[in-house]
Amino acid sequence: MNRKAIVIGSGFSSLAASCYLAKSGFEVTIFEKNDSTGGRARQLKKDGFTFDMGPTWYWMPDVFERFFADFNKKPSDYYSLMKLDPAYQVYFDKDKSITIGDTLEKIYEAFENEEKGSSKKLKKFIQKAQKNYEIAITDLVYRPGVSPLELITPETIKNLNQFFSSIKAMVRKEFKNQHLVQILEFPVLFLGAKPSATPSFYNFMNYADFGLGTWHPNKGMYSIVQAMTLLAISLGVKIETKANVQKIKVQDKEATGILVNNNFIQADIVLSGADYHHTETLLDRKYRNYSEAYWKRKTFAPSSLLFYVGFNKKLKNVSHHTLFFDVDFDAHAAAIYDEPKWPEQPLFYASFPSKTDPSFAPEGQESGTFLIPLAPGLEDSEALREQYFNTIISRLEKLTDQKVTDNILFKESYCVNDFIKDYNSYNGNAYGLANTLTQTAFLRPKLKSKKVRNLYFTGQLTVPGPGVPPSLISGKLVADLINKHHQ
Repeated sequence: MNRKAIVIGSGFSSLAASCYLAKSGFEVTIFEKNDSTGGRARQLKKDGFTFDMGPTWYWMPDVFERFFADFNKKPSDYYSLMKLDPAYQVYFDKDKSITIGDTLEKIYEAFENEEKGSSKKLKKFIQKAQKNYEIAITDLVYRPGVSPLELITPETIKNLNQFFSSIKAMVRKEFKNQHLVQILEFPVLFLGAKPSATPSFYNFMNYADFGLGTWHPNKGMYSIVQAMTLLAISLGVKIETKANVQKIKVQDKEATGILVNNNFIQADIVLSGADYHHTETLLDRKYRNYSEAYWKRKTFAPSSLLFYVGFNKKLKNVSHHTLFFDVDFDAHAAAIYDEPKWPEQPLFYASFPSKTDPSFAPEGQESGTFLIPLAPGLEDSEALREQYFNTIISRLEKLTDQKVTDNILFKESYCVNDFIKDYNSYNGNAYGLANTLTQTAFLRPKLKSKKVRNLYFTGQLTVPGPGVPPSLISGKLVADLINKHHQ
């Protein structure tokens, strides 16, 4: 008789864990509260337009290849990839934008054009970033965060000082030009913390950016969700949608199953890829790993205000990924991390996937996703959403020298209240716990419950951290841990 594993949620980490558990002989059922798989990486379709509702960046292709290879598959068995050129474009003001190309040579040239002599410094910086990337992938991110000893390897001992200095210090020691500094500090925003609070070791994200490049899966990030869902089903995983888990049942300090839509479902293993804090509210207080005070002390990655917009014409002077850094970077960061409030002048990001993928918009039209990073837990109202939409659209028009307001067919917004409603997200955070020094590896919430046998966790609030590739890795790590304890 196969052992039964219940998986709560169907985001990337849950789907990955389900595949690994099914492969090792578990009878796996996923319970997803929404009506489709993918968690935050769901898809919105409207009037012939398509939008990736969550992640839009495909970085670290090697992690996806490694995941599918574990099942004797390749990403290309499910979706095709194109390397974006330009990878992205950054606006600093109306007459100043920098384009990041698809090769290191192009990027060195862009840096050199901005500041003489900077390409030489960048080469050195990227060599270091590549070395760190290799250490991270080989030695660190595939570790389960059980013990501090996991971090102690000959390579990490040699690089110990990088855990106690910051990305900000490392970048600004070499580069003085503010535009180049911002481009080099940008990738760590994916880790959910300010450059000044992120250990310099994490500059491996610069290698992920410049060295490995930015890719686009045909039909968008949702095609990865579809691929992983198909893989899971082919391995025997059952998926129940519209299945709201109300309680994790515990008997004699052992998880015995879940209450879902008022029905009890028995299991030998309960694994949650849903929000960690929310999952613990499904347990009686005495069985929770962490108190409310614990979560309040933590540094969370930002929430987001998102807009999904259909335009009735093609937009000019924008790339597939476009960053608008025409306002004070530090002031916006302070409004997220130091004194949480709505930013006076927000940085924002826009994705126009229909620039490269015709499936995203009807012919001659444009699909645009706009994102403003915000502090979690802020007041969220329709009036505020509207105010910020008008702000960023008028800046888009000014910076890219075009009128677009009258070409908007529709817009849908998504913010703090939606993250809470749809994903039970703690304070409406979008990306999980930030990767600060005190929230790295074994210092993050644990994959295995300390108080309840057979109860496990996965996803962006645990190891290795925020982002799509780390979520795939988290699913593998927790499945390995379950197999280790349940041979």
